[in-house]
Amino acid sequence: MSFHTTSFMVLLCALFAIYWLIARWRLPRLWLLLLASLGFYAVWNPLPLLLYLLAAIVNGVAGRLIERAGKNQATRKTVMVVAVLIHVAVLVTYKYLQLLINSVGTVAGWLHLTWQPPQLGLAHPLGLSFLTFQAIGYVVDVYWRKTSGRRSLLHHLLFLTFFPRVVSGPILRASDLLEKLDHRPTLTSVEGAQSLFRITEGLAKKLLLADVLGGSFVNPVFSNPTGYSALECVIAAVGYTLQLYFDFSGYSDIAIGIAGLFGIRFPENFNKPYHATDLFSFWNRWHLTLSTWLRDYLYRPLGGNQGTKLQTLRNTMIVMSLGGLWHGGDWRFLIWGALHGLFLVLWRIWWWVVGKPKRGEAGLVRNVVGWLVMFNCVVFARIFFRADTMTLAIDMFRQLGTLTTSLARVSALTWGSLAACIVFYALPRPVFDKSQELFVRSPVLVRAALLIGLGLLVRQFSSIESQPYIYLQY
Repeated sequence: MSFHTTSFMVLLCALFAIYWLIARWRLPRLWLLLLASLGFYAVWNPLPLLLYLLAAIVNGVAGRLIERAGKNQATRKTVMVVAVLIHVAVLVTYKYLQLLINSVGTVAGWLHLTWQPPQLGLAHPLGLSFLTFQAIGYVVDVYWRKTSGRRSLLHHLLFLTFFPRVVSGPILRASDLLEKLDHRPTLTSVEGAQSLFRITEGLAKKLLLADVLGGSFVNPVFSNPTGYSALECVIAAVGYTLQLYFDFSGYSDIAIGIAGLFGIRFPENFNKPYHATDLFSFWNRWHLTLSTWLRDYLYRPLGGNQGTKLQTLRNTMIVMSLGGLWHGGDWRFLIWGALHGLFLVLWRIWWWVVGKPKRGEAGLVRNVVGWLVMFNCVVFARIFFRADTMTLAIDMFRQLGTLTTSLARVSALTWGSLAACIVFYALPRPVFDKSQELFVRSPVLVRAALLIGLGLLVRQFSSIESQPYIYLQY
């Protein structure tokens, strides 16, 4: 049940009404959200709910044991490590075990051995990567004494399954949700209107921009790159970069808006990433909850940039490669992450050689060149990220090498959707803020009419069949 379906919107309205009728009572309110979240997940696949229950139990037990250990640092660390290993073991089993088995089979083939790798048929649960990082983050935060380990199973389950974020994040910390569950929620008319506006903005990004661009051109090209010219492949690669942004940030907008309707504030996940003029700035703007998670729970514990220059470069490669592999059990994701690690390493070396410009001191030429290099690095690496197989990725690069320039297969719809994406992205934030302010100040009937009108518009112009959220697979 996707966010943009009529059935979901009807159920959301019913849940919203019941929630605020019982909001004053803590346990009924929390149980309602938990049952709704479990039901939302069960529509996709009910069996993996057992993994969510396991993760909640592991976190609950580990949190209490870490707190009971008090100042016994050895015990605290042992419990934390065991809990983290359990979470990692589940992730590896469902997402990477088949990759490892297939890789062994490939090596066996190179050695002319007749071993046929078994196919386990383990479909990874919805949002498993997000679940794992969120669960690990909580255990480590308890170990670091950043949050309490004394939580009920109800709290842990709701923290891990809260339905707005279960499909594609954002990755929450305890301070984002767990510590707020016992506080009586509040929602003013202004906050409610702002949340509705955010949902509307996300739906527009997803249905009117990402799905149209993807369905009309990007998806067909990546499915058969040899059937298109090199220039058409370039347009598809750039188009995918835009499609991914509007699809993923659109989901995040909807999730933030839905959580806001229940009095819960989710962290932002994007901050105009394609405005960046270097790749470090890009990662400080793109998928923020993943970037900050990798920084806080992996990069800094490895030593960050506090060691030697060689150690700093090593840590960057490790973190970005693992960040790539987090997306799925395929070598394409590892290559994508490793490429970003390599680009960041080269960028850092360049700064060491010529000096890193201070904020506001880089001239126009340097900013333009920096942006061009950043954007081309992102587009280049995402060919591996988007291609369904390594063979298709290689076909894409081979086709780019033909240097053919035909644009015969680029339709008017594709040109229009590309232009719409660029214009929408280029709009300064004050335009959206002003639009939101006008929406909030409008009378209730006007707001209702605008929402209904936009809903009809979305339904009319998203003529291409709606695509699943891209990050649904991760």
